[in-house]
Amino acid sequence: MATTSDEQAAGQHYLVCGIQDCQRNGQFYCNDCHQPMCEQCKDEHRKSPNNKNHDIVLYRQRKHRLPIEKCKLHPTKNVDIFCRECNTPLCLKCFLGKEHKGHEFDDLEEIYAEKFALWQSEFSKIQKIFLPTSEGLKTDIKRDVKEIKKIMESIRTSMKAEAESLKHLVDEVTSKKIKHTHTMEKSLLQMLKSQETTYNDYIKYLGKMSEKFQEYLSTTNQKLLSSQILKLKTIPETSKPVPPVFTVGQFNRDNVAKLLGGVNVPNTEPEKRKIQPMQAVSTPMKFTEKQMEQSKEKSDMKPTLSLSSSVTKVREYSVAGVDNAYHVSADKSGRLWVSDASGNLVQTDLQGKLLQEIQTSGTTDGFHTATQEGGLIYTDKDEKKIYRITPDRKITEFIKTEDWRPISIHSSRINGDILVGMYKNREVRVTRYNKTGKEIQNIQRDNQGQELFDYPHYITENINGDICTSDWNKRAVVVVNKSGQHRFSYTGQGSKFYPYGICTDVLGYILVCDSDSNTVHLLDQDGGFLSIILSEQQGIEYPYGVCVDDENNIYVGQNTTNTVTVYKYLE
Repeated sequence: MATTSDEQAAGQHYLVCGIQDCQRNGQFYCNDCHQPMCEQCKDEHRKSPNNKNHDIVLYRQRKHRLPIEKCKLHPTKNVDIFCRECNTPLCLKCFLGKEHKGHEFDDLEEIYAEKFALWQSEFSKIQKIFLPTSEGLKTDIKRDVKEIKKIMESIRTSMKAEAESLKHLVDEVTSKKIKHTHTMEKSLLQMLKSQETTYNDYIKYLGKMSEKFQEYLSTTNQKLLSSQILKLKTIPETSKPVPPVFTVGQFNRDNVAKLLGGVNVPNTEPEKRKIQPMQAVSTPMKFTEKQMEQSKEKSDMKPTLSLSSSVTKVREYSVAGVDNAYHVSADKSGRLWVSDASGNLVQTDLQGKLLQEIQTSGTTDGFHTATQEGGLIYTDKDEKKIYRITPDRKITEFIKTEDWRPISIHSSRINGDILVGMYKNREVRVTRYNKTGKEIQNIQRDNQGQELFDYPHYITENINGDICTSDWNKRAVVVVNKSGQHRFSYTGQGSKFYPYGICTDVLGYILVCDSDSNTVHLLDQDGGFLSIILSEQQGIEYPYGVCVDDENNIYVGQNTTNTVTVYKYLE
């Protein structure tokens, strides 16, 4: 269960008025009496002449009460005065003493309230700016670690591939040169074989000539003298082959290194990590009751809105074409989109007239969302696609989610981005697309690598950029900041919590349906429980769908009926 403010007692549905036995919502605070008040008691309080100058403000703009501290000189007295001259806190007895006569004094409670607001502002900076930003930078660094490891492994793979290529070239050239030596050897051996044949023929010739000479030498002298002298052929001349000589290649380690690629860090200035501009977290402005009333009369601006002391039913829609109202989306024109558990998605006008009817694969999920342009976007988890409906009712395929099944969707009121809760096998994530349908962010795990979501079947975005999901399997509202860092999880006010529809309003409040207790819970943007804003007392039974329109009205759809009820809760 999310932690609430220390002023709320355990189990309270809202800040209780501090006047006697009044149990209404104490949304105002008297800084002089230091107690919360409802609107009725506030008005009664101001009627008393003794209280006419009391400083009454909205509860969140209250001054924090000065802690009780005893005077060191007068232990029975409380310290509540500050001496400017001596720069020290005093009790009333010290104040009346001679030591501080003629000095200038301040109300210590005023100083404490200012200091408290200042320190609270600094603490808020830590919680809302510095910590989330630092966590985001840590995530960037972890992402960079993975990227560097991936790049270095890729470089090593490239180096090995290049070395293998060079080895292949060396083997190829060496093989070609060795083949050439075989050709040279063959040519030289053929030459020597030819010379051998020449001498074999010459030796045969000499044998024949030797036989002739023997023949002549064995005859009579008369025949020898009359015969012509035989002439011998000279010995054939041949040449010795010139053997090839191997010339050692001229290379060394540096030559090889130059042939292969190298790794160098570019001589460029490292890019600074992007840190979001620090938006000043100002201390709450101090408004008197009179100023609040004047402001309300002069302007109808949204920042002047606050929680009403009661919730009022405005109207009801009996929506044709659906059996129940599991999800509700209100567009800019006031027209309503409603879907049921059978995948029927219908559009109705302000009078309840059916304008459009579509059959989808959606069931009990928040699978459609109104856009800033007045159209609608819806998911089809079976086809793994997201469709867009223009204001003129033309339906087109918008985004393919590949292997992921989209179950919930929200169109941002801040920048038009599209947030989609989706799953694949046992993996679950929230994906952010821009207006054109380009995937720009995936949120799946926290800093410890744990899965953030289990089944985010409803999704929305708060005014500070937080992504709020209603996670059925976790039985929780799971909220992450716009960087994807987990901020808090809200698990209801009892032993059971079955969250369905979820939405946020212009004040940053989070509204979520709990089908187990037949209620709609109101949370602040830090997950603090504020109140049960709707319950069975207002006729709510099994609330599943909820949204807020541009007029700050709540639309609630239920499981047991096709009626959508509209309530007013801000003023």
